[in-house]
Amino acid sequence: MLRRRVEPEGDATVRLTIAGQPVTALRGESVATAALAAGLQFTRNAPVSGEPRAPYCLMGVCFECLMTIDGQPNRQACLVPVQDGMNVEPQMLRPSLGVRDDG
Repeated sequence: MLRRRVEPEGDATVRLTIAGQPVTALRGESVATAALAAGLQFTRNAPVSGEPRAPYCLMGVCFECLMTIDGQPNRQACLVPVQDGMNVEPQMLRPSLGVRDDG
């Protein structure tokens, strides 16, 4: 698991929910960074093979960090800054179908 060098505290924090868990993040950091720091192992799965995927480049080039953010799928989590009250979920698709697997 990745760890921050400085833990979020005070006015520099934002509270959001990632994969159903309450998370405290640093104001200004990306959703992908907050997810990794919170211990999330992957942000989506590959639509064809179903293999888990995780953020790779963290600068918007690779599209490996796609997540559902506040109900909007296919958001690049590395490019979205955290905000208070945000709800973030890994983007899980059924292999080969490209259909969301909501349970």
